[in-house]
Amino acid sequence: MTWGPIFGGAAAAIGVTLILLLLGSGLGLTMVSPWSGQSSSLGTLGITAAIWLVLVQWLSSALGGYVTGRLRTKWAAVHTDEVFFRDTAHGFISWALATIFVAGFLASSLTALAGAGAQAVGSAAPAVGSTAAAAGTAGASSANSPLDLSTAYFTDALLRPDQARAAATSNDAAATSEVSRILLNGAAEGQIPDDDKAYLATIVSARTGLSEADARTRVDTVLKRIEDAKVATQKAADEARKAASTTALLGSLSLLVGAFIAAAAAALGGSQRDAEEDLVVTSRL
Repeated sequence: MTWGPIFGGAAAAIGVTLILLLLGSGLGLTMVSPWSGQSSSLGTLGITAAIWLVLVQWLSSALGGYVTGRLRTKWAAVHTDEVFFRDTAHGFISWALATIFVAGFLASSLTALAGAGAQAVGSAAPAVGSTAAAAGTAGASSANSPLDLSTAYFTDALLRPDQARAAATSNDAAATSEVSRILLNGAAEGQIPDDDKAYLATIVSARTGLSEADARTRVDTVLKRIEDAKVATQKAADEARKAASTTALLGSLSLLVGAFIAAAAAALGGSQRDAEEDLVVTSRL
Protein backbone atom coordinates (compact mmCIF):
# COMPACT_ATOMS: atom_id res chain seq x y z
CA MET A 1 0.00 0.00 0.00
CA THR A 2 1.24 3.44 -0.95
CA TRP A 3 -0.72 5.86 1.19
CA GLY A 4 0.67 9.06 -0.26
CA PRO A 5 -1.02 8.66 -3.66
CA ILE A 6 -4.20 7.44 -1.95
CA PHE A 7 -4.50 10.57 0.19
CA GLY A 8 -3.51 12.75 -2.76
CA GLY A 9 -6.21 11.26 -4.98
CA ALA A 10 -8.78 11.51 -2.18
CA ALA A 11 -7.92 15.17 -1.62
CA ALA A 12 -8.26 15.89 -5.34
CA ALA A 13 -11.64 14.13 -5.45
CA ILE A 14 -12.86 16.03 -2.38
CA GLY A 15 -11.82 19.38 -3.80
CA VAL A 16 -13.49 18.74 -7.14
CA THR A 17 -16.63 17.48 -5.39
CA LEU A 18 -16.96 20.61 -3.27
CA ILE A 19 -16.34 22.89 -6.25
CA LEU A 20 -18.94 21.10 -8.37
CA LEU A 21 -21.46 21.03 -5.51
CA LEU A 22 -21.15 24.79 -5.05
CA LEU A 23 -21.43 25.29 -8.81
CA GLY A 24 -24.54 23.09 -8.88
CA SER A 25 -26.06 25.02 -5.98
CA GLY A 26 -25.52 28.29 -7.82
CA LEU A 27 -27.05 26.93 -11.01
CA GLY A 28 -29.95 25.47 -9.05
CA LEU A 29 -30.74 28.80 -7.42
CA THR A 30 -31.11 30.34 -10.87
CA MET A 31 -33.96 27.88 -11.52
CA VAL A 32 -35.91 28.99 -8.44
CA SER A 33 -37.80 32.26 -8.15
CA PRO A 34 -40.17 33.63 -5.50
CA TRP A 35 -42.39 34.98 -8.26
CA SER A 36 -45.23 32.78 -9.37
CA GLY A 37 -44.75 31.05 -12.73
CA GLN A 38 -41.05 31.90 -13.03
CA SER A 39 -39.58 28.83 -11.30
CA SER A 40 -38.98 25.40 -12.73
CA SER A 41 -41.26 22.62 -11.58
CA LEU A 42 -40.34 20.42 -8.63
CA GLY A 43 -39.96 17.43 -10.94
CA THR A 44 -37.52 19.31 -13.16
CA LEU A 45 -35.53 20.50 -10.15
CA GLY A 46 -35.38 16.99 -8.69
CA ILE A 47 -34.28 15.36 -11.95
CA THR A 48 -31.69 18.08 -12.59
CA ALA A 49 -30.28 17.77 -9.08
CA ALA A 50 -30.07 13.98 -9.36
CA ILE A 51 -28.27 14.14 -12.71
CA TRP A 52 -25.87 16.76 -11.39
CA LEU A 53 -25.04 14.69 -8.30
CA VAL A 54 -24.33 11.68 -10.51
CA LEU A 55 -22.02 13.74 -12.70
CA VAL A 56 -20.26 15.13 -9.63
CA GLN A 57 -19.70 11.63 -8.29
CA TRP A 58 -18.36 10.29 -11.56
CA LEU A 59 -16.10 13.24 -12.41
CA SER A 60 -14.57 13.46 -8.95
CA SER A 61 -14.08 9.68 -8.80
CA ALA A 62 -12.39 9.64 -12.20
CA LEU A 63 -10.02 12.47 -11.28
CA GLY A 64 -9.22 11.08 -7.83
CA GLY A 65 -8.55 7.60 -9.15
CA TYR A 66 -6.39 8.85 -12.01
CA VAL A 67 -4.31 11.03 -9.69
CA THR A 68 -3.85 8.07 -7.35
CA GLY A 69 -2.62 5.87 -10.18
CA ARG A 70 -0.24 8.45 -11.61
CA LEU A 71 1.35 9.47 -8.29
CA ARG A 72 2.52 6.06 -7.20
CA THR A 73 5.98 4.75 -8.13
CA LYS A 74 6.51 1.71 -10.30
CA TRP A 75 6.51 -1.62 -8.51
CA ALA A 76 9.59 -3.49 -9.66
CA ALA A 77 9.60 -7.28 -9.95
CA VAL A 78 5.81 -7.46 -9.58
CA HIS A 79 3.57 -9.42 -11.93
CA THR A 80 1.44 -7.40 -14.33
CA ASP A 81 -1.80 -8.81 -12.91
CA GLU A 82 -0.68 -7.90 -9.39
CA VAL A 83 0.15 -4.37 -10.51
CA PHE A 84 -3.31 -4.05 -12.03
CA PHE A 85 -4.96 -5.30 -8.83
CA ARG A 86 -2.95 -2.90 -6.63
CA ASP A 87 -3.78 0.04 -8.87
CA THR A 88 -7.51 -0.70 -8.75
CA ALA A 89 -7.33 -1.25 -4.98
CA HIS A 90 -5.55 2.08 -4.50
CA GLY A 91 -8.17 3.85 -6.60
CA PHE A 92 -11.01 2.20 -4.68
CA ILE A 93 -9.55 3.15 -1.29
CA SER A 94 -8.99 6.70 -2.46
CA TRP A 95 -12.63 6.88 -3.57
CA ALA A 96 -13.79 5.44 -0.24
CA LEU A 97 -11.86 8.04 1.77
CA ALA A 98 -13.22 10.90 -0.33
CA THR A 99 -16.78 9.54 -0.08
CA ILE A 100 -16.59 9.20 3.70
CA PHE A 101 -15.27 12.75 4.06
CA VAL A 102 -17.91 14.27 1.77
CA ALA A 103 -20.68 12.28 3.51
CA GLY A 104 -19.48 13.57 6.90
CA PHE A 105 -19.31 17.12 5.55
CA LEU A 106 -22.84 16.95 4.16
CA ALA A 107 -24.14 15.38 7.37
CA SER A 108 -22.59 18.15 9.48
CA SER A 109 -24.05 20.79 7.15
CA LEU A 110 -27.53 19.27 7.40
CA THR A 111 -27.17 19.07 11.18
CA ALA A 112 -26.22 22.73 11.32
CA LEU A 113 -29.22 23.66 9.18
CA ALA A 114 -31.50 21.58 11.40
CA GLY A 115 -30.07 23.29 14.48
CA ALA A 116 -30.70 26.70 12.97
CA GLY A 117 -34.27 25.71 12.19
CA ALA A 118 -34.79 24.43 15.71
CA GLN A 119 -33.43 27.70 17.11
CA ALA A 120 -35.82 29.67 14.92
CA VAL A 121 -38.71 27.54 16.11
CA GLY A 122 -37.59 28.03 19.70
CA SER A 123 -37.50 31.80 19.28
CA ALA A 124 -41.04 31.70 17.92
CA ALA A 125 -42.26 29.48 20.75
CA PRO A 126 -43.41 32.33 23.07
CA ALA A 127 -45.75 33.76 20.43
CA VAL A 128 -47.04 30.32 19.55
CA GLY A 129 -47.40 29.51 23.23
CA SER A 130 -49.64 32.51 23.83
CA THR A 131 -51.82 31.50 20.90
CA ALA A 132 -51.93 27.91 22.12
CA ALA A 133 -52.86 29.09 25.58
CA ALA A 134 -55.77 31.06 24.19
CA ALA A 135 -56.88 28.08 22.14
CA GLY A 136 -56.53 25.82 25.15
CA THR A 137 -58.69 28.17 27.22
CA ALA A 138 -61.35 28.27 24.53
CA GLY A 139 -61.40 24.48 24.28
CA ALA A 140 -60.73 23.61 27.90
CA SER A 141 -63.51 21.10 27.84
CA SER A 142 -61.91 19.19 24.96
CA ALA A 143 -59.52 16.26 25.45
CA ASN A 144 -55.72 16.42 25.32
CA SER A 145 -54.67 12.84 24.63
CA PRO A 146 -56.09 10.31 22.13
CA LEU A 147 -57.55 8.30 25.01
CA ASP A 148 -59.20 11.40 26.48
CA LEU A 149 -60.52 12.28 23.01
CA SER A 150 -62.12 8.87 22.59
CA THR A 151 -63.60 9.01 26.09
CA ALA A 152 -64.97 12.52 25.52
CA TYR A 153 -66.49 11.49 22.20
CA PHE A 154 -68.35 8.52 23.66
CA THR A 155 -69.38 10.61 26.65
CA ASP A 156 -70.91 13.14 24.26
CA ALA A 157 -72.69 10.29 22.45
CA LEU A 158 -74.20 9.08 25.71
CA LEU A 159 -75.29 12.52 26.87
CA ARG A 160 -76.65 13.91 23.63
CA PRO A 161 -79.99 15.50 24.41
CA ASP A 162 -83.13 14.68 22.50
CA GLN A 163 -83.58 18.38 21.91
CA ALA A 164 -80.20 18.90 20.23
CA ARG A 165 -81.41 22.04 18.49
CA ALA A 166 -82.21 23.77 21.79
CA ALA A 167 -78.94 22.69 23.39
CA ALA A 168 -76.88 23.90 20.42
CA THR A 169 -78.64 27.24 20.45
CA SER A 170 -78.29 27.82 24.18
CA ASN A 171 -74.59 26.88 24.53
CA ASP A 172 -72.43 27.85 21.55
CA ALA A 173 -69.09 26.90 23.13
CA ALA A 174 -70.28 23.42 24.09
CA ALA A 175 -71.73 22.84 20.63
CA THR A 176 -68.50 23.94 18.94
CA SER A 177 -66.39 21.69 21.17
CA GLU A 178 -68.67 18.73 20.54
CA VAL A 179 -68.55 19.23 16.77
CA SER A 180 -64.74 19.41 16.95
CA ARG A 181 -64.60 16.13 18.88
CA ILE A 182 -66.89 14.44 16.36
CA LEU A 183 -64.69 15.57 13.47
CA LEU A 184 -61.48 14.53 15.26
CA ASN A 185 -62.90 11.11 16.08
CA GLY A 186 -64.01 10.72 12.48
CA ALA A 187 -60.52 11.59 11.29
CA ALA A 188 -59.04 9.02 13.68
CA GLU A 189 -61.54 6.29 12.72
CA GLY A 190 -61.46 7.07 9.00
CA GLN A 191 -65.19 7.79 8.70
CA ILE A 192 -68.06 9.50 10.48
CA PRO A 193 -71.12 7.37 11.33
CA ASP A 194 -74.50 8.30 9.91
CA ASP A 195 -75.93 9.18 13.32
CA ASP A 196 -73.07 11.62 13.88
CA LYS A 197 -73.75 13.18 10.48
CA ALA A 198 -77.40 13.59 11.38
CA TYR A 199 -76.45 15.15 14.70
CA LEU A 200 -74.03 17.53 12.99
CA ALA A 201 -76.77 18.53 10.57
CA THR A 202 -79.06 19.28 13.51
CA ILE A 203 -76.47 21.47 15.18
CA VAL A 204 -75.67 23.29 11.92
CA SER A 205 -79.36 23.88 11.31
CA ALA A 206 -79.81 25.27 14.83
CA ARG A 207 -76.77 27.54 14.60
CA THR A 208 -77.27 28.83 11.05
CA GLY A 209 -81.02 28.78 10.57
CA LEU A 210 -80.80 26.45 7.56
CA SER A 211 -83.31 23.74 6.93
CA GLU A 212 -82.44 20.15 7.87
CA ALA A 213 -81.86 19.23 4.23
CA ASP A 214 -79.62 22.24 3.55
CA ALA A 215 -77.74 21.63 6.79
CA ARG A 216 -77.15 17.99 5.81
CA THR A 217 -75.91 19.14 2.41
CA ARG A 218 -73.48 21.54 4.06
CA VAL A 219 -72.25 18.79 6.39
CA ASP A 220 -71.69 16.44 3.44
CA THR A 221 -69.86 19.18 1.54
CA VAL A 222 -67.52 19.93 4.44
CA LEU A 223 -66.87 16.24 5.07
CA LYS A 224 -66.09 15.82 1.37
CA ARG A 225 -63.57 18.65 1.59
CA ILE A 226 -62.00 17.01 4.62
CA GLU A 227 -61.76 13.71 2.75
CA ASP A 228 -60.24 15.43 -0.29
CA ALA A 229 -57.66 17.12 1.92
CA LYS A 230 -56.85 13.75 3.49
CA VAL A 231 -56.43 12.12 0.09
CA ALA A 232 -54.24 15.01 -1.10
CA THR A 233 -52.04 14.65 1.98
CA GLN A 234 -51.71 10.91 1.44
CA LYS A 235 -50.88 11.49 -2.22
CA ALA A 236 -48.19 14.02 -1.31
CA ALA A 237 -46.74 11.61 1.24
CA ASP A 238 -46.73 8.80 -1.33
CA GLU A 239 -45.00 11.01 -3.89
CA ALA A 240 -42.40 12.01 -1.30
CA ARG A 241 -41.86 8.32 -0.48
CA LYS A 242 -41.38 7.46 -4.15
CA ALA A 243 -38.99 10.39 -4.62
CA ALA A 244 -36.96 9.36 -1.58
CA SER A 245 -36.84 5.75 -2.79
CA THR A 246 -35.75 6.81 -6.27
CA THR A 247 -33.10 9.12 -4.83
CA ALA A 248 -31.73 6.38 -2.57
CA LEU A 249 -31.58 3.83 -5.39
CA LEU A 250 -30.02 6.33 -7.79
CA GLY A 251 -27.53 7.42 -5.13
CA SER A 252 -26.44 3.86 -4.36
CA LEU A 253 -26.07 3.08 -8.07
CA SER A 254 -24.09 6.27 -8.58
CA LEU A 255 -21.75 5.37 -5.74
CA LEU A 256 -21.16 1.90 -7.15
CA VAL A 257 -20.40 3.31 -10.59
CA GLY A 258 -18.18 5.95 -8.98
CA ALA A 259 -16.17 3.25 -7.19
CA PHE A 260 -15.73 1.38 -10.48
CA ILE A 261 -14.68 4.56 -12.29
CA ALA A 262 -12.13 5.38 -9.57
CA ALA A 263 -10.61 1.90 -9.76
CA ALA A 264 -10.51 1.96 -13.56
CA ALA A 265 -9.01 5.46 -13.63
CA ALA A 266 -6.33 4.42 -11.14
CA ALA A 267 -5.45 1.43 -13.32
CA LEU A 268 -5.27 3.71 -16.36
CA GLY A 269 -3.07 6.23 -14.57
CA GLY A 270 -0.78 3.51 -13.27
CA SER A 271 -0.38 1.90 -16.68
CA GLN A 272 0.44 5.26 -18.25
CA ARG A 273 2.98 5.98 -15.52
CA ASP A 274 4.68 2.61 -16.07
CA ALA A 275 4.66 3.03 -19.83
CA GLU A 276 6.30 6.44 -19.60
CA GLU A 277 8.91 5.15 -17.16
CA ASP A 278 9.73 2.27 -19.49
CA LEU A 279 10.01 4.73 -22.40
CA VAL A 280 12.38 6.95 -20.45
CA VAL A 281 14.59 4.02 -19.43
CA THR A 282 14.67 2.64 -22.97
CA SER A 283 15.59 6.02 -24.49
CA ARG A 284 18.43 6.47 -22.01
CA LEU A 285 19.85 3.07 -22.84
